Amino acid sequence: MAKQARAVQTRRAIVEAAASVFDDYGYERAALSEILRRAEVTKGALYFHFPSKESLAQAIMDEQTTRVRVPEVGSRLQALVDITHQFAYSLAHDPLARAGTRLSIEGVFLNGVHPWGEWFDMVARLLTEAKEAGEVLPQVNPEETAEFIVSAFTGVQLVSEAITKRTDLRGRVAILWHNILPAITYPGVIIRIKPDGAMDPSLVLREDETAETPETAEAGETAEPLTTSPAAS
Repeated sequence: MAKQARAVQTRRAIVEAAASVFDDYGYERAALSEILRRAEVTKGALYFHFPSKESLAQAIMDEQTTRVRVPEVGSRLQALVDITHQFAYSLAHDPLARAGTRLSIEGVFLNGVHPWGEWFDMVARLLTEAKEAGEVLPQVNPEETAEFIVSAFTGVQLVSEAITKRTDLRGRVAILWHNILPAITYPGVIIRIKPDGAMDPSLVLREDETAETPETAEAGETAEPLTTSPAAS
């Protein structure tokens, strides 16, 4: 168990170091040597968990949607608003969220799969549930609207990053919802939805800090280490 715990800690240190490097330099300019330096691990330890820079980038992008927590009960439309504020908060405070977003925007399509799919699916699911609950107008197509919302959020956060380093991002997200809500829901529903979020995202995400991370469910260092290592960038 102690060996497994160390494996989990090592993997987490590598992921967090890689996220900070990708956030600072982007995919092409990110050097494995700098990731090793920040993680304070050996090259062998890195390759034990990740056979390449590509696999590291994939691990970070896979974690993007874990930076939000969808409420299990209550308005599905408010839940959708709230997760955008949670992710806006994460972009301002979490290098992993920023790195995943930067990799996505740079077009790092690993294995031919675009990085927006999980976001599209999550938003479409909430819109479908909201529509079934009578919160969303009948003519709204959940899949098309989900892609529009994700795209709009991406543009808003890019502008916020360029102008204020995302210090005003949550305010811009609230403005985004002030403009989207009238197009997708009823006036009687709008008055119940809080465009600036119904929950403090810092409190929601702080509760998740002690929750199980993706790698804690893994078996740790149970596989044989790689016998060869790809060239570091």
